[in-house]
Amino acid sequence: MGDIPIGGGEDRKATKLPIPGKRNILITSALPYVNNVPHLGNIIGCVLSADVFARYCRLRGYNAIYVCGTDEYGTATETKALEENCTPKEICDKYHAIHRDVYNWFNISFDEFGRTSTPQQTEVCQAIFKKLMENNWLSENTMQQLYCDTCNKFLADRLVEGSCPTPGCNYDSARGDQCEKCGKLLNPTELISPRCKVCATSPRIRDTDHLFLELPLLEGKLREYISTMSVAGSWSQNAIHATNAWLKEGLRQRCITRDLKWGVPVPLEKFKDKVFYVWFDAPIGYVSITKCYTPEWEKWWKNPENVELYQFMGKDNVPFHTVMFPSTLLGTAENWTLMKTISVTEYLNYEAGKFSKSKGIGVFGNDAKDTNIPVEVWRYYLLTNRPEVSDTLFTWADLQAKLNSELLNNLGNFINRVLSFIAKDPDSGSAKGSGYNSIIPDAPGAESHLLTKALGEKIGNYVDQYVEAMEKVKLKQGLKIAMSISGEGNAYLQESQFWKLYKEDLPSCSIVMRTSVGVVLKQLNLPLQLSLSDDKGDIARANSPWQIIPVGHRIGTPVPLFKELKDEEVEFFRNKFAGSQADRADRAVKEEAEAKKITEKLKNTKVSDKSGKKSAKSAAESKPKAAAEQELTISRLDIRVGVIKEVQKHPDADSLYVEKIDVGEEQPRTVVSGLVKFIPLEEMQNRKVCVLCNLKPATMRGIKSHAMVLCANTSDHTKVELVEPPESAAVGERVTFPGFDGQPDDVLNPKKKVWETLQVDLHTDKELVACFKDLPFTTSAGVCKVSSISDGSIR
Repeated sequence: MGDIPIGGGEDRKATKLPIPGKRNILITSALPYVNNVPHLGNIIGCVLSADVFARYCRLRGYNAIYVCGTDEYGTATETKALEENCTPKEICDKYHAIHRDVYNWFNISFDEFGRTSTPQQTEVCQAIFKKLMENNWLSENTMQQLYCDTCNKFLADRLVEGSCPTPGCNYDSARGDQCEKCGKLLNPTELISPRCKVCATSPRIRDTDHLFLELPLLEGKLREYISTMSVAGSWSQNAIHATNAWLKEGLRQRCITRDLKWGVPVPLEKFKDKVFYVWFDAPIGYVSITKCYTPEWEKWWKNPENVELYQFMGKDNVPFHTVMFPSTLLGTAENWTLMKTISVTEYLNYEAGKFSKSKGIGVFGNDAKDTNIPVEVWRYYLLTNRPEVSDTLFTWADLQAKLNSELLNNLGNFINRVLSFIAKDPDSGSAKGSGYNSIIPDAPGAESHLLTKALGEKIGNYVDQYVEAMEKVKLKQGLKIAMSISGEGNAYLQESQFWKLYKEDLPSCSIVMRTSVGVVLKQLNLPLQLSLSDDKGDIARANSPWQIIPVGHRIGTPVPLFKELKDEEVEFFRNKFAGSQADRADRAVKEEAEAKKITEKLKNTKVSDKSGKKSAKSAAESKPKAAAEQELTISRLDIRVGVIKEVQKHPDADSLYVEKIDVGEEQPRTVVSGLVKFIPLEEMQNRKVCVLCNLKPATMRGIKSHAMVLCANTSDHTKVELVEPPESAAVGERVTFPGFDGQPDDVLNPKKKVWETLQVDLHTDKELVACFKDLPFTTSAGVCKVSSISDGSIR
């Protein structure tokens, strides 16, 4: 269900409105603030969690919409605009686009992804404000606020920093609205030794008039709502705890205006120079974004009898959604759709510390994309690590473990075994003589096949448990249950011994294959979508997986879904994302400057004679070249076209070949390769190959190998093929990559991990072309290719 576009657009599906008699669900996730790039903690804390629930609702056949958008008003935007020397609107335009692109890459299936700096936001916000005024739930008061004489203006809470007044905290960079260290909500005047964030001078206290929402007067209505809906909606315990903490402390007047320019204007003459406080208008953004989605927005937001509102957020947002926002709506005396269920996450921490947008610490949305780790892996890992009850920890080693064991070896292995077997051509002349030529076989008698019937009952039970967990918004538990199905599938395949059945009992083998393919959800070349609708009887059908895929259907081409994440890749990512974004940027700048400096020095190097020997000065100046090793480019690899002149099995190792390979030098190189179980000896003779020639020689079972033959392999390492240059490519010519013209290292320093780092981006594409990232292995005669492995890894 990932085909629903983000935000507006001509390709968006038809607008949905509540349908009488159907279950209508309105889903929101906390509006991400627009002054920075979202990190992984933000993504799992709101938008991804809500997306998973929205997808579930659609699978169940519910009439559901998911709305979100960027929160754009307030002090943080003004502050960021000052930092980047531009206007608040320019900041919002810039970061809204960044957020949209990140969520698009993460396949977040919004029905509408909007923003709060719209005319619709102003209209809805001011209309709610006027109702509160009419109903006498607002009061005017003079309050003391910090004023900066240097900047000549009142300082909003985020424009003030100082030491936290909370006993035992003493954090010296607490903001005027909240301490990031202890989480305590603050007023700017409570800070110890406050300072203006713009000019760093000490502000003074001055009187200023503001408007307040009278929460104490609304407490009765609010408590009635909370006591009823927290039970009916099965609020998470962390949401109940945070809400009760506010109630226990006693509700106070809450100021809803600020001395700012960037925000929704207060529609009163006396307050024309003020705007609404971001925490007053931000939740109203859910409503205004829905108004952007449909002019009939009131059918969603003023229809509590027929619409259920589910909201997703991090724990620091809870009181604003369980106290402030419902109080605001209750105060209008209109028939608002109030939140039924709130799903709250704790914090996802990063390696040894915390994710932090303000400090740029952790992995951010655009970073995830740049790793080339598939989005499905990121989604899976974040969901398995969702901090539902307590804080959880992101580590690269844990990501590696879950990818390699749970996705690759469990789910991926099951899908690949099933589809690869069905895809085999039984008439291909293979010695095994098995397969179904990609056609789903008929499976008469499946309901009485004991092993298959037992599997169907297990899957049926898992589906029931999955639905129960997801209805309670227990997303992590739901995913765990779903993954158990592939585990059962693997056990079923193993116990059935389908490879033997094909020879000994073909009807039973067909039952096993059709049943197994019914459990597989990808690569089936089917237009239909998986459904768990009660109306269609889909849940009951889960007990009979052999009925899901029609007989005679031709499946697509099986390809591995997941690729192994290796230790060297994990170490590379851990180092790459160490420190803050600022630290990384500084490192990149320094490395680039160093590389330029070295390049300039090398340009000035002079050759002393025609023999090619450098002068003493030249040799001395070339010493800094070692520093250039920090610049990792594919041109540092010496990959050449070679031809295998001789090949034999290693005398002391059954899995190794010893080859003599001509790479354009006076004598062939001796190369040891672990290819015996993948490529027959006769197919190695006189083959043109791609050879990595500048690895440090390594002794393998007593024979020194002086190069490496490059091969592609599938993610499960069951198939390996040689990377082959064109037949007319010249022996000894260097394989190049468009745009990279540098000279290779004489010998790659193993301590610098040059090969290990670059190898991560070597692969075959869907056209079977060998590539570095998206650049083909290129020779004078054309590109290098493999026989059949697409999306394989090259090493």
